[in-house]
Amino acid sequence: MTTNSKTWYVYIIKTIDEKLYTGITTDVERRYKEHFTKGKQAKFFRSSPPEMLVFVCSQGSRSQASKLEAKIKKLKRQDKMMLITSSDNQLVQTNNESK
Repeated sequence: MTTNSKTWYVYIIKTIDEKLYTGITTDVERRYKEHFTKGKQAKFFRSSPPEMLVFVCSQGSRSQASKLEAKIKKLKRQDKMMLITSSDNQLVQTNNESK
């Protein structure tokens, strides 16, 4: 049996009109940049361009990342904002000037 040792991340991006997008990836920087690239971006960003990566949390597997992503997506906006501003997250301030 082979094990996949890649670390998976759950991330939240704030858009220019203050919407929040949650996703998972093994490479946050690459995926963040892809959200600015036509053809590779999530459909979500076609009408609401990304502004800033505001939350990153590492997970041990794709399954764990997917489960956390689903939990976050079910949260009310207020609860997502509390998660983003809490000291428990691995906050990354990457704005579109650094792409």
